[in-house]
Amino acid sequence: MATTRSRAPLGKTPNGETKTPRTARGRQTLRKLLDAAAKEFGEKGFHDASISGITRRAGTALGSFYTYFDSKDEIFRALVKDMSGQVAAHAGSAVTPELAPFEVEHAALRAFLEFAADNKEIYRIIDEAEFVDPASFQEHYQTTAIRILQRLKKGESEGAFREGMEEAHAWALMGMNVFLGLRYCVWDDGSQADAVADLANTMLRDGIGRD
Repeated sequence: MATTRSRAPLGKTPNGETKTPRTARGRQTLRKLLDAAAKEFGEKGFHDASISGITRRAGTALGSFYTYFDSKDEIFRALVKDMSGQVAAHAGSAVTPELAPFEVEHAALRAFLEFAADNKEIYRIIDEAEFVDPASFQEHYQTTAIRILQRLKKGESEGAFREGMEEAHAWALMGMNVFLGLRYCVWDDGSQADAVADLANTMLRDGIGRD
């Protein structure tokens, strides 16, 4: 399944203001740079990746890079935020109001597995962020856990999940999802995503479902 990249975190000016593209062409160029950076960092890692490699992949002039970013570190930080946003958007688009709480978790995991299969580089990029930019690394997981906890609390209030859903439950669920994505969508081709989501949902029903 092809993934549409739509979120575009921006670079910063020296005084901290956002470098916002003023035209559709500018937004397109920025998107190309972020997509190219995902491939460059994903294949080479942060230290071996280069700005020239990013611009070659993007098919843009070197000067275009500096219109939006001041350094390799800056585009890496923007990329981590961008990919984290894409994960949230992809999972969010799969969750519709009529879904029951366990169906929500199934749909969210299925969407994440699809995203991981189509964007395998995200694992290397997020893992490297722990050392390259720890703040971005922590923000990615903390915001993801917050979204999961909100879903769990909602399921609890609706009587589907047992009482006492708390932050640790969200982190445990996130950890399961992350490693399922690694095993079946990064190390494999993602073809088992439906079966994996079914299995995980059964575990949740047995673990946190209201008796």
